[in-house]
Amino acid sequence: MKTAGIDGCKAGWILFSLDETKLYKIIRTEDELKEELETYDRIFIDMPIGLEDEVYTRECDALLRKKLGPDYAASVFSPPIRPALNAPSYVEANMQSYEYTEKKLTIQSWNITPKIKILDEFLTEIPELKDKVLESHPELLFMNLNRGKIFQKKNTKKGLRHRLDLIKEHEPIAADFFREIKEEYRRNEVEEDDIVDSMVLALAAHQSVEKGIKTIPSEPPVDSKGLKMAIHYV
Repeated sequence: MKTAGIDGCKAGWILFSLDETKLYKIIRTEDELKEELETYDRIFIDMPIGLEDEVYTRECDALLRKKLGPDYAASVFSPPIRPALNAPSYVEANMQSYEYTEKKLTIQSWNITPKIKILDEFLTEIPELKDKVLESHPELLFMNLNRGKIFQKKNTKKGLRHRLDLIKEHEPIAADFFREIKEEYRRNEVEEDDIVDSMVLALAAHQSVEKGIKTIPSEPPVDSKGLKMAIHYV
């Protein structure tokens, strides 16, 4: 089984695979993303999959915030409701969100809405992707690697280094990949936290082949397009 992890970045997307053939790739276009999604048998991706129609917060997001604790709950964004997905501007998306949910869409969620929309279109147009492109969350994966604790926030040098060390315990090549990407790409293309996040997603996807997959919640609902609303982890 070919596995990979994908996270969004300023250049587009960053993909890692930690199978027998270990690699990384920057994905810059929608066509390239579609090709990669179809290439792999299992992908863990840090991007909302499955959208509510009239409820502001998905069950999986609420449960994940509770599990991560108050210090890290802010790392979980509530995605736009489906009626706001195609809004042409933040103002209109915000109005639609408030009309249905009486809550405003955060600017953080709006900033990733174009990527949510692209992924949503691929998953609804290509049915075979639904069972192999799985939403996950790096902070949950790091927490599990660290025996149920998060050491430092990743926007600190200490926190970033700790996360990289957790991956290196399982994949020593992670240090080389981290250094190579920093040398090859500018910070306005790929941030350091994008690198470690996509690597831990790839590690979890690879480990899931033997360890299996768990979800939050344990019995996920599906949205109006048939997409599962769940956070996947090992």
